[in-house]
Amino acid sequence: MSAPKKVFGIILAGGEGKRLMPLTADRAKPAVPFGGQYRLIDFAISNLINSGLRQVVVLTQYKSHSLDRHVSQNWRMSALLDSYVTSVPAQQRLGKRWFSGSADAILQSLNLILDEKPDIVVVIGADHVYRMDFQQMVDAHIASGASATVAGIRQPLALASQFGVIDADPETGRIREFLEKPTDPTGLADSPNEVLVSMGNYVFDTDALIAAVEADGESASSGHDMGGDIVPYFVERGEAGYYDMKQNDVPGSSPRDRSYWRDVGTIDSYFDAHMDLISTLPIFNLYNTAWPIRTQTVNTPPAKFVRDAVGRIGNTIDSIVSAGSVLSGTHLERSVVGVGSLASGGSTITDSVLLDGVLVGAGARVHRAVLDKNVVLEDGATVGVDRERDLERGFTITDSGITVVGKGIRIAR
Repeated sequence: MSAPKKVFGIILAGGEGKRLMPLTADRAKPAVPFGGQYRLIDFAISNLINSGLRQVVVLTQYKSHSLDRHVSQNWRMSALLDSYVTSVPAQQRLGKRWFSGSADAILQSLNLILDEKPDIVVVIGADHVYRMDFQQMVDAHIASGASATVAGIRQPLALASQFGVIDADPETGRIREFLEKPTDPTGLADSPNEVLVSMGNYVFDTDALIAAVEADGESASSGHDMGGDIVPYFVERGEAGYYDMKQNDVPGSSPRDRSYWRDVGTIDSYFDAHMDLISTLPIFNLYNTAWPIRTQTVNTPPAKFVRDAVGRIGNTIDSIVSAGSVLSGTHLERSVVGVGSLASGGSTITDSVLLDGVLVGAGARVHRAVLDKNVVLEDGATVGVDRERDLERGFTITDSGITVVGKGIRIAR
């Protein structure tokens, strides 16, 4: 019986996240809060740890302080068992320059791989919401004999132009072509109205990955991107396989949330992902204890729902409320409330996402909005109710009508 393969995990967390502004004005995209008490990075790390990986590095770059702090304070593994999750900033080992792409991030961090000497390297993104058992993908990769394996998930044909699409040969298990945001793709043979899109998750034989990023680093015409350059490198050699997320069987998943995956790269997708959490039978279930999404332990009292000072009774419908929050005579509906937020009597919060420490004054109204940390609405103030006024105040409003208020802003009546 052969010895088990040693697997090393790399999380690419250096993205700038411009499309999530203003939520990324003061933090890296993977550090953006999500689901009340989590950060986006928690989904990537939880999936790797739940899959049995015990040596994981997080490659960071832009505005990484809160991300580095979150990882160091909350993701502590046993050094006795040579286990760790650690953030690694851009080290400038190849000259005084930052990462010029995700492939360059790995090239500049090859010392991490060479120190550990793994057989297999798992490389994933840091800003997607999903559950996945990577051990199953690693096993499929080894069995296939491919040098590189790309995880794909089925998406409607109409959305193909938003993703990298995998044109796969079901007979050989190899990728024939990797299509970047195609306008006229062909549907899958077993599901003509769907295409297989890249999840940004990869498994590599270590030697093959090292050779690929070193060759890419010498190419002046390369964009130094994992999806745009490294995957095509393996495709051209016939060495790229694919793994259909449909095969992945995560413990505790239900038919409704099985194979859920959401790229939260825009405000609209970030907002929609929150709405996926709150129904009675959620599209994505945070309460799957068989495959937990772990995060920081919050040292704060439980959430509380009380009458306000004049005895008005609030109600909460189809919502998530995090620890330390107090809602006094508030109507809360179809919303997610972060840690330590306070809402006063007669206030109304509907179809919204509130991050940590938001204060909603008496009689204030919030509708179809995302409020960053420590936003304050004075008594009677509104957000998401009067579009023209919100624009005058400089708030971001998406095409779908989601109003976003940046960190720490105080909103007058």
